[in-house]
Amino acid sequence: MEYTCNGKTLTFIKPLIMAIVNITPDSFYDGGKYSTINDVLHDVEEKIEHGADIIDIGAASSRPNAKHIGEAEEWERLAQYLPQIRKKFPETFLSVDTFYACIAKKSAAEGADIINDISGGNLDPLMFETIAKLDLPYILMHMQGTPQTMQKDPTYVNVVKEVKEELFKKAEKLKALNFNKIILDPGFGFGKTTEHNYTLLKNLQKFSGFPLLAGMSRKGMINKVIGTNPVTSLNGTTVLNTIALLNNASILRVHDVTEAKQAIELVQFYKAVQ
Repeated sequence: MEYTCNGKTLTFIKPLIMAIVNITPDSFYDGGKYSTINDVLHDVEEKIEHGADIIDIGAASSRPNAKHIGEAEEWERLAQYLPQIRKKFPETFLSVDTFYACIAKKSAAEGADIINDISGGNLDPLMFETIAKLDLPYILMHMQGTPQTMQKDPTYVNVVKEVKEELFKKAEKLKALNFNKIILDPGFGFGKTTEHNYTLLKNLQKFSGFPLLAGMSRKGMINKVIGTNPVTSLNGTTVLNTIALLNNASILRVHDVTEAKQAIELVQFYKAVQ
């Protein structure tokens, strides 16, 4: 399977690394990391050198209880960085993390290759129509509620069945718009308890039919089990990334590229031996 975007081709022959670049003051792990555009460009360059296939740029925090910012403020942040990142790294796949259709459209005009929507179209009714027109790969994530409400007693009867049904139903809506460049993300940590997260991880193979993104980097689903925190949870992240790869994840969304690359190489070698 492969998806075209802006003259480039995104292939899933082997798992890909999506490196997180948060240009936000309040993300749960690396908020406020950058002081200048040169800091951002240096970090992007370093992540690419270490093996990142995709750079995912986020201008609004989606951590639990994050302060909601409007479309104008989100775009004001993005507009400072996206054009310069695009100019310096023309061959790298750039993803923009947004649930606003208008920002998806503006980002595409500035050279974004992928739109990463944590709400799976729930927070902007124009998103699916916009994505179909843009014809860029779209990460369709599951989230119960909003970042402000998602961790207030998330409830499912059967989390795997319900998350899969919702994602596949939305995928059918996109296909009805003649759009097929879909990447699924079960949304670890977005409206799920720790047990829900691990049940989804154990059952990732049931989401087959689309490329599958796993985003667990330094999240609470690690820290709540082994007593770490976002700063000390790299080893736990690598363990869960390895499990995701064994369960056929196509993309790892991570803060730490080198470790993700090593996990991919080891799992690929493991799978290849007889």
